[in-house]
Amino acid sequence: MDSTTCEGAPVPLPQTASRGVKIAVVGGFGVGKTTFVGAVSEITPMRTEAEMTAASIGTDDLSATPAKRTTTVGFDFGRAALSEALVLYLFGAPGQDRFKFMWDTVFNGALGVVVLVDTRRVADCFPSLDLVEDEQLPYVVAHNVFGEEDRVHSLDDVRDALQMAPGVPLMRCDARNRQSVRGVLIALVQHVLHRAGLQEADA
Repeated sequence: MDSTTCEGAPVPLPQTASRGVKIAVVGGFGVGKTTFVGAVSEITPMRTEAEMTAASIGTDDLSATPAKRTTTVGFDFGRAALSEALVLYLFGAPGQDRFKFMWDTVFNGALGVVVLVDTRRVADCFPSLDLVEDEQLPYVVAHNVFGEEDRVHSLDDVRDALQMAPGVPLMRCDARNRQSVRGVLIALVQHVLHRAGLQEADA
């Protein structure tokens, strides 16, 4: 059986993985979901971005991302193969409340979820966390590091701030870096398999 690794740890893959699986990528506005999908996608990612207009003034918080000029109004789509047997189809959800009607489409049929968090705006990821937990989907939380100042808070601090359950994986990542994003996706696959009891059965 094919496997992929994360820091030397083997990840057994179920035979059904050769058909490909759906992964949702969620988080608050401007947290880096489009960048995350684009960094790892092996195809030209499909993006539904639109120029931000005056309608977003007072609605979208640009304090942490003043240079942001576009926003996702549908969903992002990309494809990433972790091995010959396991292909991930990535669906990035829009972050604003007014586009929540798209979230059902993004979550429908998903095997697991990556929740991106920006420690400059921690509260922005709470709606995503609430929805993932309501859907009872396995997920990992990735702290997208925008700069060295984002490392001021330890991962334990982030876990406490998000009131995360102990068994949910939490890690730092750089959404611009392909290997960093792959590491997050591998951690999610490991978590999904662990929850399903497949690691123990196939190891």
